[in-house]
Amino acid sequence: MTRASRARRLATGAVYGGGGVGLAGAALVTLLREEARAARRTVQSHRTQADPPTGNGRYGRYAGSPIVMVMLGDSSAVGLGVSTAAYTPGVLIASALAELAERPVRLAKFAVSGATSNRLDAQVDRALAEHPDVAVVMIGANDVTSRTRPATSVRHLADAVRRLEDAGCKVVVGTCPDLGTIRPIRQPLRFLARRWSRNLAAAQTIAVVAAGGRTVSLGSVLGPTFATDRTMFSSDEFHPSAAGYAAAASVLLPSVADSLGVWPAALDRGLRLRRNTVRPIAQAAAKAAGRTGTEVQPTAVRGAGNARGPWARLRRRVPTEIVAADPAQVTTEPIGS
Repeated sequence: MTRASRARRLATGAVYGGGGVGLAGAALVTLLREEARAARRTVQSHRTQADPPTGNGRYGRYAGSPIVMVMLGDSSAVGLGVSTAAYTPGVLIASALAELAERPVRLAKFAVSGATSNRLDAQVDRALAEHPDVAVVMIGANDVTSRTRPATSVRHLADAVRRLEDAGCKVVVGTCPDLGTIRPIRQPLRFLARRWSRNLAAAQTIAVVAAGGRTVSLGSVLGPTFATDRTMFSSDEFHPSAAGYAAAASVLLPSVADSLGVWPAALDRGLRLRRNTVRPIAQAAAKAAGRTGTEVQPTAVRGAGNARGPWARLRRRVPTEIVAADPAQVTTEPIGS
């Protein structure tokens, strides 16, 4: 079965695995459970940090009404692993977006550490009260580690995207990261974690694009570098460090800006735009899952009415360097102001 067909099945109701478990299979399941417990103990024993400050507030010294950006999802959207709000992905994206748009950006973060996709509905309820222009969603890792049914995960994600898009809010989803890069996870669990997370990322893409949003593959964020460079992880060896979050923000920013029409076209010319192709959505999702930084968004193809499923456009940009926000350009605002 190809990754495209597997992603289509996951997005439409199939589950991980299947079939009976023999003696050898039972032994493997026991081994995997023990490895999972060991990895969890390692992560928990090294975790010393609480959630960083939210960073909610207004970024940029520009006049005019602000762009309202909301952050939804799990600990990756919270920025767990850093101690300063300036290094969280929401603040990094908001401050850079303000410079690109030459407008202030108001950030409101509703992400919750430990969240799975079924908790997005409550986050969307709170986000819609802020009348957002764009939502950045980072979700999926906890769905894999908790063994949530993929069909359940993508259904909740698709519902969240649809509600936001129906309210006039653009949505960019950073899909499930590659859990095969997590050091505390040993083989063979690491191999399976990589497969499960990439399959979920592809299924997320199909669901999000069908709901009107766009996705960006976070994958291993920096490919082989993230898998080998310990500085990309925080002390718990599970969540990214400041450098890791900057890498994630750098691949999300172009899609966020483009969704609002403020991404400079000149930056997509020549070598800065690595790939710009149109494929059936399942093929596009499978391609993006294994290529970090690939954006997938809905598109139409004239004369392709008989093709199986909708079509999607893939773009793969060179990541944009992002620096931490200047505190002098930040105005702290409570949510609801």
